[in-house]
Amino acid sequence: MSHQQEEFTRLQRAVGGIRDVEELLRKKPGIVHRVLFKLKSGNAKLYELQKLAGQANVHVQQVEEKFLDKLTVRHNGVVALCHEKAVMPWNDTRKILLEAKQNDVPCRVVVAANLEDPHNLGACIRSSLALGVRLMLLPGKGSCGLTPTVERSSAGALEKMDICRPGNLEFAMGELREAGYQIVGLDGNSQTSITDFKFSKHLVMAIGGEDRGLPPYIRKFCDAAVKIPMAPEAHSFNASVALALGLYSSMV
Repeated sequence: MSHQQEEFTRLQRAVGGIRDVEELLRKKPGIVHRVLFKLKSGNAKLYELQKLAGQANVHVQQVEEKFLDKLTVRHNGVVALCHEKAVMPWNDTRKILLEAKQNDVPCRVVVAANLEDPHNLGACIRSSLALGVRLMLLPGKGSCGLTPTVERSSAGALEKMDICRPGNLEFAMGELREAGYQIVGLDGNSQTSITDFKFSKHLVMAIGGEDRGLPPYIRKFCDAAVKIPMAPEAHSFNASVALALGLYSSMV
């Protein structure tokens, strides 16, 4: 776990202990961002709990015990890191999006892949709500959770925006593409300008991380990748700024 990831992890509410984590996974799996287990614990109860997390499509991670100690005094080898808001299960999300397509109701979705900066994610949520996005999809791992910093940066938008973290984001995007959604990635290296592109009223707009851009596993599902014109002296747009510009362009 990188130093940056450790910092983001400390910003999340930590729930330690086998019983408490098990109750969360059974009753409120949507509130759990990831579950951290003591590395090489040899505890059969922790192994069963790890299987339960897998069944709930919650990402798990093995860490040194000293890291768990930093999160909470009492953990018994396991700590759940929790979102500020429960995410929607993919089955419910898919039903909403497929019904919108079948009924020809305009619907736009944002896929935010690998955003590690909670300020950026919060700003993306805020822009998405302001520009009429129906819901946001986040990867199950590789990005920050819905932390208090995300909530503050969203300026209240987090509470109003539906967010889903599918167990398999690639599978989810494949289903949306098959259903007829247009999937467009924002990519500064594309040869296609966003000003020349015709957007569908059933749109999935995908953005990548702060430094790595649009990841290949997302890019392969895109019907097109577009770039936002900018002065040659500039290196790139901030992810949340790029998303706001992209969403606005898809409306006009």
